[in-house]
Amino acid sequence: MKRRVMGVRTCESRCLFSGSKGEVCCIEPLHSKPELKDHPITQFSLLAMASLTKILVIGLKPSLKVWMTFPYGRMDPSSVPLLAWHFVAVHNYVNPMLAFCRGDVVHFLLVKRDESGAIHVTKQKHLHLYYDLINFTWINSRTVVLLDSVEKLHVIDRQTQEELETVEISEVQLVYNSSHFKSLATGGNVSQALALVGEKACYQSISSYGGQIFYLGTKSVYVMMLRSWRERVDHLLKQDCLTEALALAWSFHEGKAKAVVGLSGDASKRKAVVADRMVEILFHYADRALKKCPDQGKIQVMEQHFQDMVPVIVDYCLLLERKDLLFSQMYDKLSENSVAKGVFLECLEPYILSDKLVGMTPQVMKDLIVHFQDKKLMENVEALIVHMDITSLDIQQVVLMCWENRLYDAMIYVYNRGMNEFISPMEKLFRVISPPLNAGRTLTDEQVVMGNKLLVYISCCLAGRAYPLGDIPEDLVPLVKNQVFEFLIRLHSAEASPEEEIYPYVRTLLHFDTREFLNVLALTFEDFKNDKQAVEYQQRIVDILLKVMVENSDFTPSQVGCLFTFLARQLAKPDNTLFVNRTLFDQVLEFLCSPDDDSRHSERQQVLLELLQAGGIVQFEESRLIRMAEKAEFYQICEFMYEREHQYDKIIDCYLRDPLREEEVFNYIHNILSIPGHSAEEKQSVWQKAMDHIEELVSLKPCKAAELVATHFSEQIEIVIKKLQNQVLLFKFLRSLLDPREGIHVNQESLQMPPSVTEQFIELLCQFDPNQVIETLQILECYRLEETIQITQKYQLHEVTAYLLEKKGDIHGAFLIMLKRLQSKLQEITHQHEKAKEDLSLKDVEDTMVETIALCQRNSHNLNQQQREALWFPLLEAMMAPQKLSGSAAPHLHPEALRSLTMQVLNSMAAFIALPSILQRILQDPVYGKGKLGEIQGLILGMLDTFNYEQTLLETTTSLLNQDLHWSLCNLRASVTRGLNPKQDYCSICLQQYKRRQEMADEIIVFSCGHLYHSFCLQNKECTIETEGRTRWTCYKCSSSNKAGKLSENSSEIKKGKTAPSQVKMSPPCPPSKGDPAVKKAASEPVLDPQQIQAFDQLCRLYRGSSRLALLTELSQNRSSDSYRPFSGSQSGPAFNSIFQNENFQLQLIPPPVTED
Repeated sequence: MKRRVMGVRTCESRCLFSGSKGEVCCIEPLHSKPELKDHPITQFSLLAMASLTKILVIGLKPSLKVWMTFPYGRMDPSSVPLLAWHFVAVHNYVNPMLAFCRGDVVHFLLVKRDESGAIHVTKQKHLHLYYDLINFTWINSRTVVLLDSVEKLHVIDRQTQEELETVEISEVQLVYNSSHFKSLATGGNVSQALALVGEKACYQSISSYGGQIFYLGTKSVYVMMLRSWRERVDHLLKQDCLTEALALAWSFHEGKAKAVVGLSGDASKRKAVVADRMVEILFHYADRALKKCPDQGKIQVMEQHFQDMVPVIVDYCLLLERKDLLFSQMYDKLSENSVAKGVFLECLEPYILSDKLVGMTPQVMKDLIVHFQDKKLMENVEALIVHMDITSLDIQQVVLMCWENRLYDAMIYVYNRGMNEFISPMEKLFRVISPPLNAGRTLTDEQVVMGNKLLVYISCCLAGRAYPLGDIPEDLVPLVKNQVFEFLIRLHSAEASPEEEIYPYVRTLLHFDTREFLNVLALTFEDFKNDKQAVEYQQRIVDILLKVMVENSDFTPSQVGCLFTFLARQLAKPDNTLFVNRTLFDQVLEFLCSPDDDSRHSERQQVLLELLQAGGIVQFEESRLIRMAEKAEFYQICEFMYEREHQYDKIIDCYLRDPLREEEVFNYIHNILSIPGHSAEEKQSVWQKAMDHIEELVSLKPCKAAELVATHFSEQIEIVIKKLQNQVLLFKFLRSLLDPREGIHVNQESLQMPPSVTEQFIELLCQFDPNQVIETLQILECYRLEETIQITQKYQLHEVTAYLLEKKGDIHGAFLIMLKRLQSKLQEITHQHEKAKEDLSLKDVEDTMVETIALCQRNSHNLNQQQREALWFPLLEAMMAPQKLSGSAAPHLHPEALRSLTMQVLNSMAAFIALPSILQRILQDPVYGKGKLGEIQGLILGMLDTFNYEQTLLETTTSLLNQDLHWSLCNLRASVTRGLNPKQDYCSICLQQYKRRQEMADEIIVFSCGHLYHSFCLQNKECTIETEGRTRWTCYKCSSSNKAGKLSENSSEIKKGKTAPSQVKMSPPCPPSKGDPAVKKAASEPVLDPQQIQAFDQLCRLYRGSSRLALLTELSQNRSSDSYRPFSGSQSGPAFNSIFQNENFQLQLIPPPVTED
């Protein structure tokens, strides 16, 4: 800064910014326009400076002061710092805004002065970009232009941050200021950072003024500016993009466009200017649509052309609210082409239906209706008419058209809106539906539609609403209601015949839909509470309803019931003013409860129930009502009355007598006994009534009855049993109560029944379903064995007795019973006649033998050798006894079958009895001991063949398992003894290479995970464990990073899947001596690391099955045992717990052929 004095050449300077704190790249003073020269912020003479690390906002007046500093943060060191001021309007206040950036983020700072005179700087919304900037320029307060490092211009809307346009300006050949920033003229005495920024600096090459941006190129200067709104629209018009031009103009009209230039003034003035321009475009658009219409071709092509263009004209005319333009000039212009005219009329439909287009010229309305009528779109015509103002049309012609085409909604609308006539539509509809209803004929679908519309129309008129939409004018509402009421209660119609009955309109509506007509009246009565005349109408129409329905017999009970239900609801209201003779309700009761008429029983009962629930009960004497309901078998009515009197026990009789609801009695009793709110006396009376009818309840649903008793009165089960005299019902009840398979949801332990009850059920089960006794006994628990055995012996159920004896522990007794049954079956098959049922007898013998074998197998493993022989040898003798008779004069009929069954017994007993003992027992028989071995030759040879086969099988299996085990152990040993390869050549703790520590004879420890340590370092980290006098090492990194899953130090715990890591100790690479080997082992036995365990598990999974060691152990034990017997595939049962009986142990080998003598 300089100051001159007259006659003296002096100079004073003052430092604003020191380069020692950073080099300034850009300085931007705040310039104000002439209209803003009085702005309070201008007196501070603000100056923004951008260095390589931060920006500063400095006030030069009234004194030098730094108002703000802002660091950049992280950025690319080659990016250029940029600054730009502009006055913007924020919250209706104009203040300067500083935009600065370095890189790809633009920051906006709003600077304003507060009341105290201080300057406040507030951050605004950031602008994040995907490119690096080298220039930032304001066009106006809402639009900025950015230049990126690849010389592309980006026009951005500041408020929405939307990118409006991108322009490539590489042909400008922009001049950069690199030589100045690098100070090439003075030898480059600048910092490297400033020189790096200079690569992209172009501060002096770009300038803006008055909405224009000047770019200095190497050959010329370029000027760029935003087009005005007219130029933008005209540009699209020149490109023949009329639709896009209209859309852009409409965005100007609504103030939604971005980067708008040339529109000034208030909003209404701007809209008027734009609207005039849009009208010009619309005329041009209409002319273009007609000119470019294809003259030749299919009519569909022309329709598609106009469907693409005409809706645009209609849309924008309605948006601009220029219906005068739409229905005069535009319509006249488009009417020159018939196809365009039709498309134009069809475009009006959605606007009419949404009530956006109400007023139309009569000519357009007439053409619209005629067009849709010609195209047979009568439903569309009806929908349009009810949304149009039809006062300007020919009413009679429209009504005639509607009636001929069955457009009843449109017809009613035309009468109401066009002539304020509300009765004529009803008369026309009544003339159609009354004759068939009075004649008792069924209405057609069209007549049903008319009747429904008539009911809705009457409801709307009486409620003050217009049909089919809208409201009746308020001044006409009372008049319309009176007219409709007077019409409905007319004694006769206008053109009545002599045969016409009185009140034809009420009668017709009652016959058409009684319930809906009464609902219409009920809704009407709700609106007429304070109207004296309306109250008179109510009483009058009620009297008419009673007169029409009660004095005629052509109404069904349901219709009569609907009437009196309606009356009961009206009479039950607190503000009721109606009067109905009580004798009429008695007549209705007599009519509904008439025992002479059995038809529609459910309908009459339901009607009477609705009448009572609606409040009609006050019109009847309750005792007389109950008598008549019981006489008519209206049990729901009885229930309703008894419930009012809290006589819940009598309701049970109602359920039991009603065949349609008898099964619901269980839920009712359960609800009374379980739901709170009922007294103890009421519950007791209900339970007593249930006990009186217990046989009926059990016969109805035994499961439900048992569940009811078990839930509420489990301690009175014995009393219930005494009440059930019928044995069949008692059996069903006990079965449902005790057998969980019946589906009863009761905890059996909570019943606490004595064993006698269970035994009584077992006895009944023996009588009525003996085949299910064993299965049931397996489920039941609370019974005594001795008493149950006596019961089964009483009914001669030998299998059940044997089951109980076995459960008792008397195995021999159970076996004797089964053996006796088998002998009797064998005796039957031995002496039976040839014509007897052979298959059935053989099946009985086989089933009995299989059950006996199963009994022996289940218990043989708990018996000694002598006890086993006492079971198996009698069974074998019983099966061989019939074969001894084969040489007699009357041989049995099934020698081969009996021999096969005997062989099955031999194979089964071979697992428990020694083979020599079996042969010795056979040979000791007096019959075979005298040389008659021919009969059993086949059995002996079969036993020997089985022995040879199983011995071969055993040897083969043992050889296979030995080879498999050897292969597995070889692979396991190879994986365990494999060398380790360290991941790095330095210690993972001290990070020193083990080769460089020559001064210490420290050992090196390598783990299987690849980590390498000095033993001294591991000891310092306490990674050693002493077990059984040996030192165990653990990897420091692995154990510290996975504390929750530390490896076990016990190398023998392989079965747990955890072992200590393998360790290899190596001494440092010093010159080896004779007595000091270079490598020594830390442990004499190999252990597995986690990777090796994983490999071993995978190996086991490949050969999934039983342990090889377990198989070999069992084979060696069996071969060395004297009691070993050959394995037979026929052995089964839980008594034989060998590995070979496991279902997974299956060898697919072919047995040796059986030789026949």
